[in-house]
Amino acid sequence: MSFTVIAAEELLAARYQMAISLGFHIILSCFGVAFPAMIYVVHRRGIRNDDAEALALAKKWGKASAVLFAVGAVSGTILSFEMGLLWPGLMSKYGDVIGLPFALEGIAFFLEAIFIGIYLYGWGRLRPEVHLRTLIPIMGAGLFGTFCILAVNSWMNAPAGFTLLDDGTVTDVDPLAAMFNDALIPQFLHMWVATFVVAGFLVAGVYAVGMLRGRRDRSHRIGFTVPFVFAAIAALCQPVIGHIAGMRLDTGQPSKLAAMELATETETNAPVLIGGFLIDGEVKGGIEIPKLASLLAGNSFDTEIIGFDQIPDDEQPPANIVHWSFQTMIAAGTTMIGIGAWWAWRRRRHGELGVFDSVWFLRAAVAAGPLAVIALEAGWITTEVGRQPWIVYRVMRVEEAVTSNSGIWISLVAMIIVYASMAVMATRVLRGMARRWREDDTVDLPTPYGPNSELVRSGDVS
Repeated sequence: MSFTVIAAEELLAARYQMAISLGFHIILSCFGVAFPAMIYVVHRRGIRNDDAEALALAKKWGKASAVLFAVGAVSGTILSFEMGLLWPGLMSKYGDVIGLPFALEGIAFFLEAIFIGIYLYGWGRLRPEVHLRTLIPIMGAGLFGTFCILAVNSWMNAPAGFTLLDDGTVTDVDPLAAMFNDALIPQFLHMWVATFVVAGFLVAGVYAVGMLRGRRDRSHRIGFTVPFVFAAIAALCQPVIGHIAGMRLDTGQPSKLAAMELATETETNAPVLIGGFLIDGEVKGGIEIPKLASLLAGNSFDTEIIGFDQIPDDEQPPANIVHWSFQTMIAAGTTMIGIGAWWAWRRRRHGELGVFDSVWFLRAAVAAGPLAVIALEAGWITTEVGRQPWIVYRVMRVEEAVTSNSGIWISLVAMIIVYASMAVMATRVLRGMARRWREDDTVDLPTPYGPNSELVRSGDVS
């Protein structure tokens, strides 16, 4: 077996490993960013309205978020190691350029962990308003951490803040210019809003399942309504933000835009293609909507969409993967907007309680959770695969960054086992917590890694 074949196989294993790691962690990161805001709303309602059920719900959600945070911390740590172990070519050459957001993200992570601990142990120990305010730094740290990570990823799409000499030397490093690159703001906003869509619809879906099983109590109604409203509003905002993010592609990353639209020829008045495949350089199937691609890309029918006829073969991303992941994201997002509109219509027509009388609406609300995850993953596939074959757009190819060490397939198998185990354990813990709360809604489950307060009070544990 030649060295080239071995290298190609290791590159494929590294890509799989990174894709699995990102695909797993990105779901948990949504809860780290968006869930504290939902807890804040419910907790504040409990304090301001002297609402014991809302306070109990906030307490339960706080403990569930701690479990998800713990699993997310493990997967995030694995990801940080993988950046260096799988892609040493990238980190050794451009570590000084993109090191700042990595360092700041680490600080944000520690702040988030500290205040989650304070919030969990603050029940009954802090004054209510002070206890409520401990959620604010959790929300801020999650938001800032997301901003930092998106700064790194957006830099890979729009590299800035350095000069690359002819001999490959990186000089004139400006970490702030690298961090605040041209793609940062729209990409960050798109991801930040997506966290509310995912966390909101998944949490609301859990309570929708409960209501389909006959549990229509007030706790379930609050537990459904708050995250669902967050998610529905976020889903409605996403097309606008996505449009703004996409407007830089015609000049910033034309190869990605060409793949998204399966554009084989450069043209103005370019159509949007729904469905279809690119086979041997020709588009097969699909439905064209005339002129819409040019309008969406530049707010003008005269916007030129660069096709594959002007992009070298070795710089073209896998078009069908990018096209279908983009279309999947759009279809899932549109469906979620429809489910949100359905909720608004039912609430206006049937009142607050009448919303939940429709079994089909509750089923749709359950489906919105998986749809949100599908849209999230499809969006990231569009972003990451659409940048191929570059790990840093037009600066470094993926094969230049990958490790030359063998054994990546072994670590890939190990990672799959680790992630599967974490998913199973987290699911079992959360289902166990939910079961015990269903059996006794007043039970005070011990805080993770903390003493059992009931046992301490009874004197069985010192």
